[in-house]
Amino acid sequence: MIDKNNSSNIISLKYPAAWWRNMWREGLPSGSGKVGASVSGGVSVEKILINHEGLWHMGKKDTLPDVSYTLNETRELMKKEKYNEASWHLTNTLKENGYRTRLASFLPLVELTLRMQQTEGFKHYRREVDMDTGEVLVRWKEGEEQFERNLFVSRANDVVVYEIKSTSQSLTTELQLGLRKTDSNSMELRVKELEATVQLKLEDHFIFFAAKNDDNTEYGAVLRMIPTGGKVIIENDRLFCEDAEHIQIMMKVFIKGEHVQEWSRLQQELLDIHGDYQDLLQAHIPIHSQLFHTASLQLSDVKEDQSNEELLLEAYEGEAPIQLIEKLWNYGRYLFISGSRPEGQPFGMYGLWGGDYRLMWCHRMANENIQMMYWHAAVGGLSEFVPALFNYYEEMMDDFRENARKLYGCRGIYIPAGTTPGIGVPNQIVPVIMNWTGAAGWLAQHYYDYYLYTGDKELLVEKVLPFLKEVVLFYEDFLVMGEGGIYQYLPSVSPENTPENFMPKDGKHLAHPMPTTINATMDFAIMKEVLQHLIEGANEASIYLDEIEKWEKMLTRIPLYEINQDGAIREWLHPDFDDRYNHRHISHVYPVFPGRELNQEQDQELFEAFRMAVSKRILGAQTGWSLAHMSSIWARINDGDKALECLNILSRSCLLNNLFTVHNDWRNMGLSMEIETAPIQLDASMGIINAVQEMLLFVSPKLIKLLPALPTKWKKGKVTDFRFMTGRVSVSWNTETHALCGEIVADRETEITLKLPVFAANCSLTGDDVKIIESSLGDTYYNLKMDNGATLYINPM
Repeated sequence: MIDKNNSSNIISLKYPAAWWRNMWREGLPSGSGKVGASVSGGVSVEKILINHEGLWHMGKKDTLPDVSYTLNETRELMKKEKYNEASWHLTNTLKENGYRTRLASFLPLVELTLRMQQTEGFKHYRREVDMDTGEVLVRWKEGEEQFERNLFVSRANDVVVYEIKSTSQSLTTELQLGLRKTDSNSMELRVKELEATVQLKLEDHFIFFAAKNDDNTEYGAVLRMIPTGGKVIIENDRLFCEDAEHIQIMMKVFIKGEHVQEWSRLQQELLDIHGDYQDLLQAHIPIHSQLFHTASLQLSDVKEDQSNEELLLEAYEGEAPIQLIEKLWNYGRYLFISGSRPEGQPFGMYGLWGGDYRLMWCHRMANENIQMMYWHAAVGGLSEFVPALFNYYEEMMDDFRENARKLYGCRGIYIPAGTTPGIGVPNQIVPVIMNWTGAAGWLAQHYYDYYLYTGDKELLVEKVLPFLKEVVLFYEDFLVMGEGGIYQYLPSVSPENTPENFMPKDGKHLAHPMPTTINATMDFAIMKEVLQHLIEGANEASIYLDEIEKWEKMLTRIPLYEINQDGAIREWLHPDFDDRYNHRHISHVYPVFPGRELNQEQDQELFEAFRMAVSKRILGAQTGWSLAHMSSIWARINDGDKALECLNILSRSCLLNNLFTVHNDWRNMGLSMEIETAPIQLDASMGIINAVQEMLLFVSPKLIKLLPALPTKWKKGKVTDFRFMTGRVSVSWNTETHALCGEIVADRETEITLKLPVFAANCSLTGDDVKIIESSLGDTYYNLKMDNGATLYINPM
C-alpha cells in the first residue's frame, strides 16, 4: 500500500463524517471544477455524494413590473425623514404587484452507497485528502488485514474514479445509486416528486440512474464496476461483487439530457476508458497539480503531520498552530480549483459539495460573498479562473439593464445582490437588498483587476470598459445633486447594517431593522473606484475619450470621507445616521480594503481613522467570513498580529473538522453571532487564503510591499510565485537573523515602488536590466524600472 503520510499537503482525519443527519457537511471533497464528489468515510456503509456545477432546481423567474416611479416617492419620504416608510416603499410596491421571483437551489445529482461487511472491528482508521493529487482516501485495519478506498474526479477523462483494495485481496461489496435523502422536513415533498421520476437499470457490470428535474430535463449517471477476479451479481437495484482481488469503479454523469441517449453515450465512454486506477490518476495529476502549485507557501518546518482533530484542538486552546494556517491556505486553494473552472460556473458557497435540496444561502451573493471568493485568485496565480465570474454575470446583462430601468428609471445596470444561473432579476424582496445598488460597482473591481494582472488590451476594450461604463451610466442617472454641487446618494445601504439610532429600542432582535439611508460611505467609495478605473482604462485604450471630462467632473462631486467623535470613519456621511459597531459587515472600510484608494503612505490621519473603524467592531457580532474579511483589513493596516488573531478566532469558532468554514459558531461560545443554524459558507475558506497573502504581500499598480503585516510568530518562512500586476515574487525570510532573500521577476515591463520590511532594511538589491532608485517615501522604499523578463535579486548584506 502507498504510504501517503509524508506529504505536507495531506488533510488527515481520525474520524469519519459525523454531523448528525447532515454527514455530507463533513465529507471530504474531490472535484474537477465541473463534477464534485464528497466522501463520508464510513467503513461499513460509505456514502459518496456526486454533484454537477450546472444542476439547479426550484427557481422561478417572474416578470419585473415597472415600478420606477417609486424612486422619487422614496426620496420624498426620506426628505421628510420618514425613513422607515421610505425603506419599505420599493419592496412593498413590488409585493403589491404580485412579483414573486425565487432563486434556484443547488440540486444533488446522485448518491453512491457502498456496503462492506466487517470481519472484525476497525482500527487505525484514517480518511484523507491528498491535495497534490486531488484524491480522497479512506483506510483502516481489521485484524491484520488493511483496507483502502481511494477516489478522485479526473480532469483528464471527466470521470469519477474509485478503487477498493485490501492486503488479503478478497473483497465483497455492494453498490447502489439513488437520490440522496433529505435532512430537511420542508424538502420531503420535493424529494418524493423526484423519486417518482427515477429511472434505474442494472445490467452486466453497469448501474444506470436518471431522474427528471422541474424544467423537464433529465439528469443522471452511469456506473461501471471492473473487478479483478470474483463474481458479480445483480439483485434488485444493487450490484454485488464477491471475493474480488481488487475493485475499480468509474462513473460519468449528465445533466439536461434524455436518459436513453445519455445512458448509451456514457456507457460507451466508460468502455472506451482504459487503464487501472493508477494509470488514470497519472493522466489526471499533471492537470490538477499545475493549478494547485501555481504558488506555494511554507510557514513551518514541522515534518510530522498532525490530524485535523489534533490541529483544531490546539487551535481551540487559543492560537491556531502555524501548520494549521499553512494547511488552510493550501486547502482553500484546493477547494477553489476543485470546485470551479475558468469556463464553468463561478465558485459557490458550498463548492460542488452541497448535500441537500434547499441549502441556506447557496445562491451567488454579491454584497460580500462572491467577491471574497475571488480576492485571492490573482496573487495566488489563479487569474485564469476569474473569467467564470464575468461569464456568469454577462449572461444576465439583459436582466440587469431591465432592473435599472424598471426599478429606478435609469440607464446602465442594476445587479441584485443575490442571483442564480439565469435569474438576474430581483429576488430577495427586502429593503436591505432591494435598496442596495453597489453590487455592479463592486464586481467591476474584479473586471479591472483582471485586466491589470493580465495586461490584455483586447479584453480591456471588449469586456472590461463596457462593463464599467454600464455601471457609470447608472450612476449618471441615479445620483442627486446636493448643496454645493456635491452628490447625494439615496436610497443608500451599507450592507447589511442599520444605523444605531434606528435599532429597536426594546432590544428585540430583527435581522435588518432599517438599513436604508442617505450617503453610505461604501456606495461613494465603490463609485469613486469605478470612475477612476474607467478614466484610467479609457485613456489607456484611447476609447470613450469624449466622456472622460464628464467622469472627471463626477469625481469632484463625491463628498469627502468623514470621521466621527470616536476618531473612526463614519459609515454614513449624512448626519441623520449614527455609526453602529455591533455588526459583521465592515463595508465602509472599502477604500483601504478591498479597495486600494488609501494607504499609509498617502494620508496617515485618514488611515488611522479607518483603523479605528475596524477596531470598534464588536466580536460577538462576527461570522466566519467577516473574521476572514477583518483579517485582510488588519493586514492592509500593517498589523499582522491582529490579522492573525482574526484567523485564530475563526479557527476555534467557525471550522468544521474537515476544515470547511461555516457562517457562525453553532456552539454559542461568544465568538460569533448567534443563529439557530450554522450553514457552510466556503467564502471564508477563500477569505483565509487572501488574508494570509495580504500579510505577506501588498499589491497595487504602483506599489508592492514585501511582508507588510508579518505576524510576530511567523519568524521564518517562504513564498514562491506570488503575483503582483506585472510580475512574480518569491521570497524567504528569517526575522531572528534579519535575513531576507528573494527574487522579483518582471513578466511585463515594470515600473513600481518596492517596500522592504524594516527588519531587512540593509538588504542588497541587484539585477541586470533593472534600474533601482531610492524613493522619497523612506529608507526601505525603492523605485524599480524593469525590462520584460528582468529579475531583481534580494540578498542580505
